[in-house]
Amino acid sequence: MTASLAHYESFLLKNVSTISTLESSLRTLTWLLPGRFKDAELASEALSASLNMMSMYHDTLLARMVQSDPKYRPLIPFSLHTRFTRAWADKNSRYKWAARLLETIRFTELFIEMGLRRKVSAKNRYRGIIILEIIKAILRLMLLRITRRPVISPPIPERDIDPTTLPPSTESSPTLASSSLPSSLPDTPEHLKNNRIPLPQHSTTAIPPPPRSDVSIQEYLLPKALTTTSVKPPLSLVRSFSSPQEWISEVIYILRPLVYATMLFSDRKSNRPLITVLAMEFVSRSLRRNVPPSASLERSEYAKRDRDILWYLFRGTIWESYTRPKIASLAENLSTTPIVGLFGTLIQDWIPLIDEYHYYTAP
Repeated sequence: MTASLAHYESFLLKNVSTISTLESSLRTLTWLLPGRFKDAELASEALSASLNMMSMYHDTLLARMVQSDPKYRPLIPFSLHTRFTRAWADKNSRYKWAARLLETIRFTELFIEMGLRRKVSAKNRYRGIIILEIIKAILRLMLLRITRRPVISPPIPERDIDPTTLPPSTESSPTLASSSLPSSLPDTPEHLKNNRIPLPQHSTTAIPPPPRSDVSIQEYLLPKALTTTSVKPPLSLVRSFSSPQEWISEVIYILRPLVYATMLFSDRKSNRPLITVLAMEFVSRSLRRNVPPSASLERSEYAKRDRDILWYLFRGTIWESYTRPKIASLAENLSTTPIVGLFGTLIQDWIPLIDEYHYYTAP
């Protein structure tokens, strides 16, 4: 088993660019599968969950390879999110495994719900959803307790390694023993060593001078200048909580999905679950601390949370009475137009899935 795994890792390192392209193509395919045949949404989600799990493994392997090569220097510096999450994963093993388990559940929760819908009753399906939300809430509270900071989403490093900048692969992998260093370059042949006299420049072969640029030196150098976040230690990119109000804000935000799923289990007809979780969302937002402009990572996390509020247009009574009729009307109008009708058909295939499954639009 170890030998097979090592050979797969070696194959990945030699074909990382091709595998990344294949992952991207298959992930695009998952958006087009629903509605094409019976249980197409189940096949689409199974493929999506498998791709996400393999990508997480590939990211771990590539990060391990980069860390083991002291000469590797990325063309673009790692993002603040990658620096912060990788530092915590390296510092605390509980953080690393809790974050990975949380992402594993996030990747597979919709596929699990689809399986439950086909095998058990609606009540038992929501019991399964509540169990998943309890596990996710516990894991997020663990991350909160370990870091004493807002839970960054996703809590594991994202892939920001350009495959073209990786060092040339050898037959070895991180699992196998390291191979010997490559041999030195061959010597220059004797008949080429005396080519020191350049040919006279001809007008047809002369290289034209570079065009003048109107960009000032300051504008050119400004994006390359180091900022305060560039030189900060990774663990200091987000400040720890300093008041009970900040803790309460984060705990309320973490418990929203569990409260929403629990209330839907007992009352799916009224708008009480939606109103309650929206109230929790705005209470959490009003209690969270003001972030200075220099705290780029924390500001981007809060901005993402604010954008996620738009997902409430696809939940509960807002979806049923307002958003769904408008999208259905738009899809119907698009479906009669050549070429654009393809998008209308795609939207019509997705509308029933939002109706039937909790995790398509769950908080």
